[in-house]
Order: sequence, then structure tokens, then C-alpha cells
Amino acid sequence: MTNNIIDKLYDRVEKRGVVCVGLDTALDYVPEHIREGRTSGEAIFEFNKQIIDSTYDVAACFKVQIAYYEALGLEGLIAYKKTLEYLREKDEIIIADIKRGDIAATAKMYAKAHFEGDFEADFITLSPYMGMDSIEPYMPYLESGKKGVFSLVRTSNPGAEDIEYLDTVEGKKVYEVVADKITEMAKSCTGSCGYTAIGGVIGCTHVDEGKKIRANYKNMFFLIPGYGAQGGTAEDVALYLNNGNGGVVNSSRGILLAYKKAGRPAEDFAICAREEAVKMRDAIQLAVNK
Repeated sequence: MTNNIIDKLYDRVEKRGVVCVGLDTALDYVPEHIREGRTSGEAIFEFNKQIIDSTYDVAACFKVQIAYYEALGLEGLIAYKKTLEYLREKDEIIIADIKRGDIAATAKMYAKAHFEGDFEADFITLSPYMGMDSIEPYMPYLESGKKGVFSLVRTSNPGAEDIEYLDTVEGKKVYEVVADKITEMAKSCTGSCGYTAIGGVIGCTHVDEGKKIRANYKNMFFLIPGYGAQGGTAEDVALYLNNGNGGVVNSSRGILLAYKKAGRPAEDFAICAREEAVKMRDAIQLAVNK
């Protein structure tokens, strides 16, 4: 077993498939029978715990979006901490979706906060738009092989075109310049699998560029949003993978609220979450094999 985190993630994808379960847990997602007799934070943690228990063996990793927990104040942050602790106890790979983007001493404190202590995760998400000096403070952690980041590159939201798609004087799109720069920076933290510890957030909602992006950034591991609720399909996702690896595909609402979509009793939420994760995994693998 490798100690390098990007190799560990690559191996998980090989064994379990590309599904990344998004724990973007709003309180109103939590069924009444879970909320009854519990505080909001306790209810969210119990919901998360049951989702994790039902999906971990078919998920490569779990992405926890901190905003859903911050919105509940200290109560929510305790639930966030307990969720991360539970995932670590089960040796699951954690992506903390925090999208930090500051520089220098502030970025060092963000790195310490989310790579050590109460909020420790394996990967975090970053916004690079202040420049590459917003990523440099994280490099000692990445070069150790123990931690990784996913930098925003080409995101799945409609507003991505406002900035990421602007043309530069070099004749490239802004997102391509960002990808080029982080590719160069990441050379010092390459795993034995060939991918680097600086991955890219690459949405699957602009399929016309999928093959080009995968071909241009062969060593970049992708965190792929946009599947399901945002319109991305298994066939779209397959364009961004390399023989079924080289990326993980996030689904949050699609998995967490699968019981509602299926019209099943709230008591079946964890069973339905697993069924949806398996369905998603198999659909993507089928598309890859075509």
C-alpha cells in the first residue's frame, strides 16, 4: 500500500470506481426521524454517518463542502469535525471543499487548519485566481506526498464563461493558462501512478472540450463536478477519464436525496444512496468501456 495520497486515490478508483460522494448536507435533506431528539449538528452527523456506512465500499472518496456546516455556526462545525474524524477512522479519502484563495501567511494558516488538527483532510480545493503564490504555501504538504489539492480550472457553472473562457494575449483561454501553470508547479509532487498532487476541478458540462483537456493535461487528476443535477451524463464524464481513472466524479444531491427521487420512505435514505452510487458507478464504467 502506498503512502502517497495521489497514488492512494488512484488505487481507490481502480478498486471501487470513480464515484465521489458529496456530503453537502443541508439540514432539510435530513429525514425527520433522524432529526427527532437531536440538535441540528447531531442530526447532520448521524445522517452523514449512515450515508458513509452505506456507500464507502463503492466510493473512491468523499467530498465535504464546508459551507453547509459553517452556515450552522459552531454546531455545524462540530458536525463537520465529527464527519471528518469518522471518515479518517474508516480510512476513507477526504476532499474538503473549502475553495480557499488567499496568499502568503494567510494561506499558510489555511494549510495548517485543513491539513492538520480538527479539520484535517487529505485534499482541499483552492481558487488560484490571485496567482500561483496562492498555491505555493501548500507545497511543503504536497511534496511530502501526504496531502493534495484540487485547483479550480474549468468549472461547471454557467458563469465560468465570464472569466475562465476569456481569451489571453497568448491565444489561450484563461482556464488553459491556469492549467498550464499548475501543471508546471506540480512536477515536484508526482506520484508513481503518474498523476500529481495538484489536481484540477474540471466540470463535465462543456463536453466539446473534454478530449482536448484530457489529452493536454495527462498528469492532472480531475475532480469532476456537473454530473446529474447539473446535466452531465456518464458519456460526458467518460471523456475526462483515462481508461476509467485519472479523475473522480462528484455527486451530492443525487446521492443524498436519492430516496426522494425514487419516491421511497425516508427510512430508506441510506439504502437509496447506495443504490444511486452503484448505478452511477456502473453507468460511468459502461460509458468508459464503449
